[in-house]
Amino acid sequence: MNDTTERDDTLAMLRDSLARYVDDNHGFEQRLYALRNADDAPPPFWRGLAGELGLLGAALPESQGGLGGGMAAHLALMETLGGALAAEPYLSTMVIGAGLLQRNPGVQADALLARAVAGEAVLAFAHAEPQSRHDRADVRTEAVREADGAFCLNGRKAVVHAAPWASHLLVSARGDAGLSLFVVPKNVPGLRLRAYPTRDGGRAAEIAFDDLRLPADALLGDEGAALPQIERALDEATLAVCAESVGVMRRLMRDTLDYVRQRRQFGVPIASFQVLQHRLADMHMALEQAAALTASVGEAIDGASPGERARAVSSAKVAAAKACRAVGQGAVQLHGGMGMTEELAVGHYVRRATLIEGQFGPLSWHLRRVARLRAATAAAA
Repeated sequence: MNDTTERDDTLAMLRDSLARYVDDNHGFEQRLYALRNADDAPPPFWRGLAGELGLLGAALPESQGGLGGGMAAHLALMETLGGALAAEPYLSTMVIGAGLLQRNPGVQADALLARAVAGEAVLAFAHAEPQSRHDRADVRTEAVREADGAFCLNGRKAVVHAAPWASHLLVSARGDAGLSLFVVPKNVPGLRLRAYPTRDGGRAAEIAFDDLRLPADALLGDEGAALPQIERALDEATLAVCAESVGVMRRLMRDTLDYVRQRRQFGVPIASFQVLQHRLADMHMALEQAAALTASVGEAIDGASPGERARAVSSAKVAAAKACRAVGQGAVQLHGGMGMTEELAVGHYVRRATLIEGQFGPLSWHLRRVARLRAATAAAA
C-alpha cells in the first residue's frame, strides 16, 4: 500500500467516524432545539470531537498532539461538518487558531494549542474591522508597547465568528513595528463584546478594546511580522469553507433528489420532467466542479508560494460561490415555497450556502484578486 492510498484510507475513516458522531449528536432535531435555546456555550458535541473521537488535532503534526493529516484532514472534516451544519467552531479554532499557534511556538502558544486539541479551549480570530471591507492589511486597532514591556490595546473588531463561544481571541493590532498578533483571554478588563446570532444559526460578536492591558508574553510571534501569517491563515480558512460548502451542497442535492422523486404531478414523479432533469444536472455539475477544484488546491497549497496560493484559493472560492448559488437556488425552487421554511432542513442549508458565498470575500472580490495576481505574474515574466 503506497502513502497516497494509506492517507486516503485514513481520511475516509475520519469522515466515517465524524459522520456517525454528528448524526447521533447534531442531527436536524438537535439543531432546531439548539436554535430555540441558543446561548454562548460551545455546541454540546464539541468536546466529544476531542474526547470521544480524538479528531480535533487530525491536521496537526504528531509532535503537537495531532495525526499529521495536514490540509487534507481539514478539508475532509470541514466537508463532513458542513453536511451537518456544524463547522464553525472547528473553522475558527482548528483551521485559523491552531494554524496561527503552531507557526508561532512558545510556552503560551503551545499550552493553548494543547487545550484546543483537547477540546478545552475555543478560539476566535478577531481581525476584520468595520472599515476594512476584506482588505487584510487595513487594521486600525492599536497596540502600544508600554515602558514595562506590556501592551495596551484600543480598537474595534467586527463580525468575529464564534467569539461568543470562545475562551480566547487571537487579535490583530497595529503598532510602531507593524501588524502583530496577540492572544487575549475573553474575560479580561477592557474588553467589551456584543454577541448576536447569525442568519445561518451560528454566533458572532462585535468587540471593543478600551485600554486593554496585556502582558508581554501575549504577543504571538515576532512583533510587526503578522501580515504574511494572517494572509496564509485566511487563505487556508477560505479553502476550508469551500470544503464545507461541498458538504452543504451534497446534503441539498440529496434532499432535493429525494423530494422530486416523491413529489407527483399529472400522476408521475416530477423527477421525470426533462426540464427538471436538466436543472438537476446543472446543479450536480457545479457542485462537482467546486469539489474537484477544492481538492486539487488542497493537494498543492502547502508547497505553493504566497502568490500561487492566493490565486489558487481565490479560484476555488469563485467556483464554490457560483456552485452555492446554483445549488441553493435550485434546491429552493424545486422544493417550492416549503424550501424556505424553518421546519425543513433545506432552508437551513440554503442559508448557510448563501453566507458561504460572501465569507472571506464575495465572488467579485476573489475575481479581482485572481485578475490582479495574473497581471502581476504576466508583468514579471
